[in-house]
Parts: sequence; C-alpha cells; structure tokens
Amino acid sequence: MGLETKLVQKMGQSLLMTPQLQQAIKLLQLGRLEYKDAIERELLENPVLEEVRDELLGSGLPSAEPSPHEPSILSPAGSHEADEAGASVNGTEPKADWDDYVDAFTDYRGSASNKGSGDFEDRQPPEVVSVVNESLEQHLLEQVRLHDFSEQDRYIAQYLIGSLNDDGYLVCSHEEVATACGVDLEDVALMADTIRFFDPPGVCTRSLQECLLTQLEAKGFADRLEARIISSHLDKLEKKRLDAIAKAENVSIDDVVKAVISIRTLEPKPGRPFAGETTRYIVPDVYVQKVGNDYIVTMNDEGIPRLRMNPLYTTMIKEVDSSEAFNKAYLTERVRAASWLIKSIQQRQHTIFRVTESIMKFQRDFLDHGISRLKPLVLKEVADDIGMHESTVSRVTSEKYVHTPRGVFELKFFFTSGIKTATGDISSSSVKERIKALIAAESTKNPISDQQIVEVLKAEKIDIARRTVAKYRETLGIPSSSQRKAAF
Repeated sequence: MGLETKLVQKMGQSLLMTPQLQQAIKLLQLGRLEYKDAIERELLENPVLEEVRDELLGSGLPSAEPSPHEPSILSPAGSHEADEAGASVNGTEPKADWDDYVDAFTDYRGSASNKGSGDFEDRQPPEVVSVVNESLEQHLLEQVRLHDFSEQDRYIAQYLIGSLNDDGYLVCSHEEVATACGVDLEDVALMADTIRFFDPPGVCTRSLQECLLTQLEAKGFADRLEARIISSHLDKLEKKRLDAIAKAENVSIDDVVKAVISIRTLEPKPGRPFAGETTRYIVPDVYVQKVGNDYIVTMNDEGIPRLRMNPLYTTMIKEVDSSEAFNKAYLTERVRAASWLIKSIQQRQHTIFRVTESIMKFQRDFLDHGISRLKPLVLKEVADDIGMHESTVSRVTSEKYVHTPRGVFELKFFFTSGIKTATGDISSSSVKERIKALIAAESTKNPISDQQIVEVLKAEKIDIARRTVAKYRETLGIPSSSQRKAAF
C-alpha cells in the first residue's frame, strides 16, 4: 500500500472559545469584589475605556445611558443566543463595520439598565459591617515590648508568638524553635513559660490540658480540685462521668459539681476573642423586595464603575489615515477589547438577573413563609426555565448573594436536594431547620435523641432514617444527645 501526501477539504461545524466568550465566562463566575477589581484593572490598561462619574452625567458630555441601538439588558431581543455570546463557527469571527460599531458603543453605560436597577427607599445596607480588630499577635507583641527582655529573649518571644495558631496554641515544638533561633532549648522553654501567663493566660501552650492548668494557676487554683480534675480526669469530665471523678478523688458529688462550674469559666481557646482577619463585607449582588403582592428583582450596581468608550479615541479611529497603519491597528484592537468588555458586562448583569428571577419564581413559598417552605431545586430546572446551560447557572450562583425579605443568602443556598414525604417533596434545608428547632426546644436535663427526632418527623409525614438525622445534626454543628445532656 503506497503512502502519499495530499490536501483534503472537509466541511464541519465546531464551537470555539473565542476571546470574547472566554472573557464573558471569566467575568460571570467572579464574585462581586473580584468583578470590581477586574473592571478597574481594564480601566487602567485600556485607554479607550473611561468611567462615567456622577458629576459628568449632567454635563455636556455624551450620556452614559445605553444607546437606543442596543437591546435592554433585562429585556433582551434574543435570550438563548446571548447565553453563549462570542462563539464562532469554524473559527471565523463575523466582520464588523467599525464606524457603526464605535457609534453604537460610545455612550454605553456598561451595567444594568434602569429596569432592574431602580432605587427603593427601604433598601438595606450591607449585612456585615467591616471592623478591624487587634489580632492576638499584635496584642502579645505589645506586651513583649513592655517587658525588659534581652535582645535574644525578645527574638525568641517574637518567634514563639509568630508560631501560634488562631486559637493561641503553639503549633511547633520547643526543639524546633530552638533550632530555628539558634539558641538553647532551656531559653525557649523559659520564654514559653513566661508568655503563657501573658494576657490572655493560656496562650503559647501545646495542649488543652496545659492551657486550662495555666489559667487555673494564674487564678491561684493550682492546688484545688479543679486542677486535679484537669490533670487526671479530663477524659471523664468530657464524658460527664462526675460520679467516677468523685470516687477517684474521694470527694462528694457536690464538690465535683462546684469544681466543674469553676472549670466552665475557663477559656479553652484563649485566642478566640481576637479576630485574626478583617471581617468580610457581604454586599448583595441582587435585591429582592416585596412591592404589593409581587417580588421585584433589582441589580445592585452601587460601587461598580460604569463604563463607556472615550469619545476622543473613538473619533481618532475614524480620522487616522492609512499611512499610520500601526496607530490604526492599535486603536482598532483597543476599541475591540473595550467593546468586548462592555458586552461581557452587559451579558453578566443580564444573566444574573434572569437566574435570580427564575430562582425566586420557584422559591415563592420561601419568600412568603420562610425556610420551612424552601422547595427542592436543581440547576437543570432553572436552566430549562430560562433557556441556558446548567454550567452557566452554576457559574452565576457561585459567590453571588441576594438580599431577600428573609435575609441575605448565597444563590447556591436555594438549590437543595429533596426528601419524599406523604404530602410531596420537601427540601433537606427545611428538614435541617426543623431538626434545629426541635433541639433548641429540648430540655437540657433530657435532650432529644436522634431516634426521637425520627419519630417526631415521621408524625409530621417526613420519613427519614436515623443516620440521616445524625448526618444533618453533624452538618449543623450540633453534638449528640449524650454530649448535650447537662450533668447537673
């Protein structure tokens, strides 16, 4: 069989990831802060783009509102095509008349149109206020500065403090510190023993037992029953076997109860009162507010730069003659990049609005009655409702938050699995909320067991296994009934 080289032409269709589509997908999956940073970065890198500031809106400069040549963000002319905007067939991009293209985008605002972005007098502020607290490290280093330590001891102290975790425990051995600092082991042990009595007492220890004993010693309780319980019976205390402790220490139950009450005043995590990081802002991307009997979805554009093309550059691209091919090519490329970004922003806002609107339509009972009426929902249901792909809905719901009359939630919160009941499917989140309510109403003397919860839910037509209740309880961070039971 002979081998030969020849050219063969074939026709076919393929979906390629154009730069425009890649940019649109990247912007879509960004959270609010990352999205804002990406826009500001593009503003710095592309001279064709400029931010429309409030003081310019009433001036003689061109308006920043969407051009009548463009479809409204929340009232698109075509929905499905826009979902995968930027895709090209066989790698061929459509040709454009740049003069018309520039005219169309010169005054584009680049964010949601008036519909879906109106202001309401009762709009809520961000749910979490940013507060900068003194860190544990700063608090301890300030105390080091107040002591008359030698230069070597100060260096050891700084290294030890830098090796503490958020709870205040030392995460490395004294030997490792001695090796890293090039000092004797005795010097490290002496400095660690000094720091553990700093405020808060118990820091720079390596175990819960050492931490609690340090706090008792600082109170002058080193020789009392509390210290003996922590030293020898911490496992019994965890299991609330007070009778075993009383027998081992040859004391009465009342004495043990008093000692346990005293132990409960100690702090097992001395670093807990100190915030290691600045509290994160949670600013909703979307607002859902009740107006009459309807729920209105509006985009939150506050703090997001509004973009348009600079009229100076868009005029220059028309005036540059053919002799300045390099300049014209550069301007053309910058204009193309700016228009792609503006289209991507438009598509992002449009998509988030439509996905949120669809979710709220499915979860109307949640808006009316609360989490107990949250319905099971999967990505496919929303994707089919709005004519988009599931992956697009998944990107939209990641790190996007919505402010509702029931509180602020991540959009992913509304997608939950379902549990079949005699009256229909119920959301797993609703079952978790019911379990949480049952445990909150229990008696600490006789806490409700997982099996009892199963029986209560079964009476309410919710048939789930005991292991499922245990799994939901653990997800909520609630200990077992034996651990919740009060010893006295």
